[in-house]
Amino acid sequence: MLDERSRTLLKTLIERYIAEGQPVGSRALSKYSGLDLSAATVRNVMADLEDLGLIASPHTSAGRIPTSRGYRFFVDSLLTMQPLEKEKINAIEGQLHPSQPQQLISSASHLLSGLTHFAGIVLTPRRMTPRIRQMEFVSLSEKRILLILVTADGDVQNRILFTERPYSPSELTIATNYLNQHFAGHDFEHIRKHVQDELLKLRGDLQGLMVAALAAGDDAMSKPDEQYVISGERNLLEVEEFSSNMKRLRELFDLFEQRTSLMQLLDVSHRADGVQIFIGGESGLAPLDECSVVTAPYEVNGYVVGSVGVIGPTRMAYERVIPIVDITAKLLSSALTYQANS
Repeated sequence: MLDERSRTLLKTLIERYIAEGQPVGSRALSKYSGLDLSAATVRNVMADLEDLGLIASPHTSAGRIPTSRGYRFFVDSLLTMQPLEKEKINAIEGQLHPSQPQQLISSASHLLSGLTHFAGIVLTPRRMTPRIRQMEFVSLSEKRILLILVTADGDVQNRILFTERPYSPSELTIATNYLNQHFAGHDFEHIRKHVQDELLKLRGDLQGLMVAALAAGDDAMSKPDEQYVISGERNLLEVEEFSSNMKRLRELFDLFEQRTSLMQLLDVSHRADGVQIFIGGESGLAPLDECSVVTAPYEVNGYVVGSVGVIGPTRMAYERVIPIVDITAKLLSSALTYQANS
């Protein structure tokens, strides 16, 4: 799309604008780009970049600023990432030591906010289901069966199953032994991924009971409501782009209160590998039109259960924020997995 000269000037312009927050003129580009170009040549390239929608010229200045499209091209093609220093990684890890899941979630949110000086957000685990220690069927009446679930931490959940036909005590014993043999020690995330192949090996007259039992168990072990923890919203009051636009700030804080729309955006990370970046209007949420959202999924025992992220202005130091979000997601995954298995 762009020749090397245009790429270098665009990269220089965006880096200067992120660092200084002021429109960048041709003289500054000539100075910082390292290219031996006349001011006239630089102006011609800038005009071409503006025609492509990558930069724009504010009315108050002869300089240029990046557009959302320009930031997207920068992030996808020009960004030079800055790996986090080992000391900072160790500091993050030290603050995410295994403890109660909710404390870890809150710590991760505060860490993201403190390290980036923007808003840190963590979508709480969708399914942090405990491992099952034991399952049992008990006949209540001809077509009613009590399913008893005992988790590894001693919690007991009961569910009543309404069956299409009666089951004999010997059949219930066979079904109980089968469940405990194949699925004890696993959570329902694992069971759901492996149950279909296992049930095909089971004789047909017990399949219906097993399907009903596993569906009821999945429901019993699941948390129905997703929530998120957000920290550092007040940091956004200090961002120059927002502090001069109180209407935009109110809309942004209303979005944080509303929660549903923002959770849908964060949920996209569950279906993606690695860091995702939503710049400006890419989020589909009007209050975030002048924001960027950097997210990454985190896991428990290899299963994606939530996501972490940072919300800030489009003029953010992506090369620094992206590694912070990425390593926080990985360290949170390690801490939660350790906690779940201890």
